Amino acid sequence: MTAKSSRSISAPSHDSLDDESTLHSLPVALPATAPVLVSRTCPVCGGTPRSSRSVYCEKAACKQRAYRLRHQPLTTIDLHHLRRDLQRRRTLVAHTIYECSSCGERALGERRCQECGLFGRAVGLGGVCQGCDETILLTELLELE
Repeated sequence: MTAKSSRSISAPSHDSLDDESTLHSLPVALPATAPVLVSRTCPVCGGTPRSSRSVYCEKAACKQRAYRLRHQPLTTIDLHHLRRDLQRRRTLVAHTIYECSSCGERALGERRCQECGLFGRAVGLGGVCQGCDETILLTELLELE
């Protein structure tokens, strides 16, 4: 058996890095990429579809429910029902906008004003605008009043 000679590769000196030809001749190590495996799930029941091209599982009930959900007529929003649903999920406080009585500052999900330290009153359900980061009431957004 013959022993292979091991060559040590030394890093180039700082002066040689200034030369353009040296930069192009340096070996570049690229990260290894593995194929990404995506496991698909049925959006209705969470089961696995039979084919990699199918969206829903083989159950006819899942396909029927998805069709009915896609073709539902737009209805008006019932704020009482929405508030009750958020209360059941225990996320009502996180979706409620509170307004300070002394300074008028509005906060989403925070009952106590950060400036005054006083408790604010619940104005209604709302969220934060993605464009301007301002708290918006649901009634203002949908013009329900």
